[in-house]
Amino acid sequence: MNTTQTEALIAMVAVLGLFVLMVAPAVIGILRDRRIDRQIREATAVPDTEPPDPRTASRPAHGTAPRRPARAA
Repeated sequence: MNTTQTEALIAMVAVLGLFVLMVAPAVIGILRDRRIDRQIREATAVPDTEPPDPRTASRPAHGTAPRRPARAA
């Protein structure tokens, strides 16, 4: 392999690397959108069988710290 071929190989790898860097965010965004769409479809496919109990809906989860109001200065 002479220097011309080596330079061409390095240039080709650099161009491919830049191409991957430019395309990767778009591919990641497309995959994220597809995952979100799938989650939305799954959430709308499950019907609600009964309404939530209003007494338990406003309660914090077990083991969480209680919320305290801010102190006045």
